[in-house]
Amino acid sequence: MAEALVVIVTRPEREAASWAAGLQAHGVRTEMIPLIQIASLPDAYALQAVWQQVPQHLAVMFVSANAVRFFMAARPDGLDLRACRAWSTGPGTQAALLDCGWPADQIDSPDADSSQFDSEALWDLVAARVAAQVAKMDHASVLIVRGADAQGQIAGRDWLAQKLAEADVQVVQAVAYVRQTPVLSVSQQQRAVQAMTDGSWWLFSSSEAAQHLLQACPGLAVGQARALATHPRIAQRLRQTGWGRVETVPAGLEVQAVSIKSLT
Repeated sequence: MAEALVVIVTRPEREAASWAAGLQAHGVRTEMIPLIQIASLPDAYALQAVWQQVPQHLAVMFVSANAVRFFMAARPDGLDLRACRAWSTGPGTQAALLDCGWPADQIDSPDADSSQFDSEALWDLVAARVAAQVAKMDHASVLIVRGADAQGQIAGRDWLAQKLAEADVQVVQAVAYVRQTPVLSVSQQQRAVQAMTDGSWWLFSSSEAAQHLLQACPGLAVGQARALATHPRIAQRLRQTGWGRVETVPAGLEVQAVSIKSLT
């Protein structure tokens, strides 16, 4: 990658800061324009009721580090985390679980060197155990903790929920936080316009972030812009939206940096 080029990290602000710093440590120039704003629920007391059912589930699956932080903040005193396993799809969520005190031997997450961090990788890891547990039980359930959009609708894929249903596992959904379109500053909007044509690469780990960019800055010339996607589904969505050049990069930080630096 030419010295003048920069990667614009679009994750929520907290994650964007650490990811941008990590890429820079591996020789990738970065800027940040967080395109997903994370907010707490108007009424977080509902999560306390969800917590009371945690020991009855086979596992609690967290879709993101934010799901961990907001859900764990509502944890009742004295509830034993060893009563249930935790699932995550990647190292960021796994790290958040460890930081919040979930026992390491009670966490299922793809290895840090996995080629992809998603529901498919997680299911490959837990499917056999789930099948064995279901065979011994009259009733099995998994709690999925995730975010909702600004209208309160559950955000995210339902692929894992479908696989669990096929395995005779009841899926219970819990919303722990809200994902909103951020209000960009004038300077951020100006930078977004410039980045459409100056050779910058937009890094997307969520297609929702790309949608928020167009909502926050209507009329952007994405047909002239360059984007990096951390999953083929995100890349497909970007191409459908009309982005000029879209490349898929690994989700892991170190291999992602290597992939980015190889771009021409």
